[in-house]
Amino acid sequence: MSDNNNPYSGFGGQMTGHAHMGDTPPRNHIRDTTTAGFAKDVLEESRKQPVLVDFWAPWCGPCRQLAPVIEKVVGESNGRVKLVKLNIDDHPAIPGQLGIQSIPAVVAFVNGQPVDGFMGAVPESQVRQFIEKLAGPADNAGEAELTAALDEADGLVAAGNFEDAAQLFGAVMQADPENVRAIAGIAECMLGTGQHERASQLVANLPETLSKAPELQAVAKRLEQINEARKLGDPQALEHELALDPDNHEARIKLAKILNVQGRREEAAEHLLIIMRRDRTFDDDGARRQLLQFFDVWGPKDPVTAMARRKLSSILFS
Repeated sequence: MSDNNNPYSGFGGQMTGHAHMGDTPPRNHIRDTTTAGFAKDVLEESRKQPVLVDFWAPWCGPCRQLAPVIEKVVGESNGRVKLVKLNIDDHPAIPGQLGIQSIPAVVAFVNGQPVDGFMGAVPESQVRQFIEKLAGPADNAGEAELTAALDEADGLVAAGNFEDAAQLFGAVMQADPENVRAIAGIAECMLGTGQHERASQLVANLPETLSKAPELQAVAKRLEQINEARKLGDPQALEHELALDPDNHEARIKLAKILNVQGRREEAAEHLLIIMRRDRTFDDDGARRQLLQFFDVWGPKDPVTAMARRKLSSILFS
């Protein structure tokens, strides 16, 4: 398959453009700047869209409170505004010129000029109102279109159509390069087509702000399970061991882990439930703990999660 037709081309390695992510996926709407870079990062950029400058310092507690709030709201703005962060300890000239005497201070620039601002660690609702006043309300129609595309792509993944799903996830990332559902979806498509190393590379290179998202945490846990299952041996040999000794719980847990990464979730869950019925003390209730790890990756809406959770409850509370 040529790169032009390959829906995974560029993902997890040499990514360029909006739909492609480099060695570190770009925080397209958020960046740090310096005194030397201020004109380009703020004044020039503010001619394309409003730019918020967050004046902060490492010792400033309220700055640490405001940072995740303003980064979240700017990240959700889909490029309507950008955020530029300036450490006043390292770069005091610009805040000095602007008369910034207390931090955190946020100044909005439009067309190369400061037009508005606020001070202090204000709540998320106030940050959101400030941005909407500056850039207008969010384009709900555009967000609805992205959500519909993601829902369709998730359906394609569930049906095993990874190539078409990857095309849709890639299209979403063109509009919103930091969309965690789209990034997680691309990784799932890679896993579904056996491209485990590329999925690992993609997840490993994510910035911390993205990697902590539940969707990407689930992908990371699934990769851990795949890597562990590779080391557990031959499933047919494990099945033979169980035929000889059904109480070989260690072999049964290994087999469950392998079946899980093969997509045979019901069988994997059933093996762990068998251990729980026979010996809750094995490995300090290890079968239950392993089943809960499966639930984390499968998600609460997965039908196997619901089925296995019901059976688990009957064992725990009967």
